Amino acid sequence: MKKKILIITTGGTLACVQDEKGLVPGLSSKDILSYISDITDLYDVDFLELFQLDSANIQPSNWQAMAKTIYEQYMTYDGIVIFHGTDTMAYTSSALSFMLPNIPIPVVITGSQLSILNPLADAVENCRCAIHMAGSGMPGIFLAFNRKVILGTRASKVRTTSFHAFESINYPYVGEVNSWGLDLRRSYIPGPRGKCTLETKLEEKVFLIKLVPGFDGKIFQLLYEQGYRGLIIEAFGMGGIPTLSSEVIDDLKDVIQKGMIVVVKSQCPYESSNLSLYETGKIALDAGVFQAYDMSTEAVVTKVMWILGKHWERKKIEEMFYRNLAGEITLPDVAGNSYKGV
Repeated sequence: MKKKILIITTGGTLACVQDEKGLVPGLSSKDILSYISDITDLYDVDFLELFQLDSANIQPSNWQAMAKTIYEQYMTYDGIVIFHGTDTMAYTSSALSFMLPNIPIPVVITGSQLSILNPLADAVENCRCAIHMAGSGMPGIFLAFNRKVILGTRASKVRTTSFHAFESINYPYVGEVNSWGLDLRRSYIPGPRGKCTLETKLEEKVFLIKLVPGFDGKIFQLLYEQGYRGLIIEAFGMGGIPTLSSEVIDDLKDVIQKGMIVVVKSQCPYESSNLSLYETGKIALDAGVFQAYDMSTEAVVTKVMWILGKHWERKKIEEMFYRNLAGEITLPDVAGNSYKGV
């Protein structure tokens, strides 16, 4: 019997057509099917059109709709593929990883840099990789692009026009299409640890800032006054925050004491933060920040949104943040060594 695959369409460049305003999502599932029938004929495929959006317009409410749809359908199918725009695809793959813990089937997100109508597009190749990954039986949330499969919480878009648009941040590719076919690195794919649940509550009042020389810290209080509960700071190098003026740290400490959760990560996408190495990081730790270690920006943002949607107590929030929930973080052990616990 053929494996059953559900393809959920959400818009994106893959489904775009040209109109007087520029490229806009407009192709139906029937239109897309005509281009990938050689792949879909290998499976028993159903389509579900969820929405038609440029992914720049994807909101947390759309993540919730996707998660709910997947949860309602996963027992009927062997795998699920989501066609999605590339701009926020990595945010979606991370968000779904937290919202659907212990999903027992492959859920694979893909898209393209060019519309499937374009004869030079990467769309068909990406669909082929994603659909075969959905039929692999490997449980979890994944992003498939340019013949690579990335764990959902480790994907990040790093190029705007190249077909090699996504990288796996601080984690090996979990799959790759090569002369062996779909070559999976199974030891890097976290398995389910319980029953799949649907956990869609999110805190949308989470803000991301990137430090620049001359940063004065006044925005911390402004964000708190606007009701933001979470703040992610992309700091310098290992996680350094400017400390020549006491005002930056004083303002940071003040909003933390008032209840804001602040996470510091490096501006460098690769390798890990280590706030305990330099004085500029240690002072931030003493102020009460959490550090993101080797997490991607997309994973930090969505993890904080998800945790704050569930908890208000700082102790519980800290406990959840420093837990490897979906392969998103490499935590140091008590000796200071790194390990990828799941």
